[in-house]
Amino acid sequence: MKTVFVLFDSLNRKAISPYGGNPANTPNFQRFSERAITFDTHYVGSMPCMPARRDLQTGRLGMLHRNWGPLEPFDNSLPEILKSNGVYSHLVTDHNHYFMDGGATYHPRFSSWELVRGNGSDHWKGVVKPDTARFRQTFHPSQIRPYLNTYYVNRDYMADEADHPTTQVFRHSLDFIETNKHDDNWFLQIEAFDPHEPFFVPERFKARHKTNYSGPIIDWPTYGRGNWSDEEKAEIESNYAALVSMCDEYFGRLLDLFNRYDLWKDTALIVSTDHGFLLGEHDWWGKNVMPIYDELARIPLLVYHPDFADQGGARRASLTQAVDLMPTILGFHGLPVPDEVTGRSLLPVLAGDAPVREAALYGYFGAACNVTDGRYTYLRYPEPMTADNLYEYTLMPTRMHKRFGVQELSAAELVPPFGFSKGMPLLRTKPLATPDNIPAIMEGRIFEDCVTRLFDSAADPGQTQPIDDPVICARMERHLFDLFCELEAPPEAFVRFGLDGVAA
Repeated sequence: MKTVFVLFDSLNRKAISPYGGNPANTPNFQRFSERAITFDTHYVGSMPCMPARRDLQTGRLGMLHRNWGPLEPFDNSLPEILKSNGVYSHLVTDHNHYFMDGGATYHPRFSSWELVRGNGSDHWKGVVKPDTARFRQTFHPSQIRPYLNTYYVNRDYMADEADHPTTQVFRHSLDFIETNKHDDNWFLQIEAFDPHEPFFVPERFKARHKTNYSGPIIDWPTYGRGNWSDEEKAEIESNYAALVSMCDEYFGRLLDLFNRYDLWKDTALIVSTDHGFLLGEHDWWGKNVMPIYDELARIPLLVYHPDFADQGGARRASLTQAVDLMPTILGFHGLPVPDEVTGRSLLPVLAGDAPVREAALYGYFGAACNVTDGRYTYLRYPEPMTADNLYEYTLMPTRMHKRFGVQELSAAELVPPFGFSKGMPLLRTKPLATPDNIPAIMEGRIFEDCVTRLFDSAADPGQTQPIDDPVICARMERHLFDLFCELEAPPEAFVRFGLDGVAA
């Protein structure tokens, strides 16, 4: 058995034709959907980027115990389990977070890996004195932020389409398949940082999405409530659409290779993303700071497996989640699932629509705990929204960009293990927070609009009209409590979310 897993970043499901996007912009996603099974109710787990990848590798939700951080010593790792059982695992990625303190333990779990440099704010090229005056003239004033200078420097080294990271990711991936197409027992993860911002694309893709905007480049929208003009909004949206179009074309080259060698007879192909992206919906842009509406939480999943080729073009309504992919891929290769995994294998769902779970929990560490049953979505914030009763549990004390500080570790406590930590005691530390004790998702960035809400996604798919229904709220609260128990939430989390009074 061979498996190819294509993981895009920040791919809004509505941007691709299998989920209602313009077919002319994503013809290759469309043609794959005609072979694959399309999942209509697939949700994220932990957010954002590296927390999502920890869920994907471990098959277990991490958001109740840990913010952004590395794989832990006790974590099960999909590519490592494959590798240990004779299935070669290879990663091709340009995701620059693998180079940071908070992501450095993920890629070495594979048998081999190729890391393409230069996407986004990757600290790639060394320019001691960047031309900041030119940057101010070239880019929109909202984008003149010191940490983006690395991106502006990187752009200078990407004059041709062949230099673009997505181009390189798919070229290296196709090379791997060419080299190993006649061999069995391998897993390839193709991971493109696009269409994550910056929405920087070769001109031929941009030409398909021209707008009337004539101002400076605006391809990296600030997360939050953007105060954009109509022309600026249209430009941002068109730049995102152009980048999705580029992703689609290069994904199409992978499909062409499947056709050329008839890999469909012995190779599974999965396509998904880590989370979505808001492009002005609910008056929000980006992710992280705002409530996790479905544009962020409900993500694409398309799965092809040779044994279920007769299901091509079928759709599944079952409620599934990102953590389900790890046990599913282990099942593809005939391997047992570790006891600590809480995701469910989707192999039975490939045969026919079957229930997977009653409810799914998702969110950011420190913010709302969100739960959906596939129809109703409950965004439950703690009251008050402080860092009281909030701790991180880790044996790998690093954050996104840096190590834990001396003061943080001096105050850390060694506490008894959880069931999933395999007997290892853990460090318990206070989380990132402002001086007035407001939790932060990362340094200098706090959560906003922290109001508990209930939505009926059947009657209100755009989630624009919260409803007030005590009976449904009580049912969703019960789902939340049961999932806290299943996932071994820390005892203080029950108090923080007002669940300590719910009967077991």
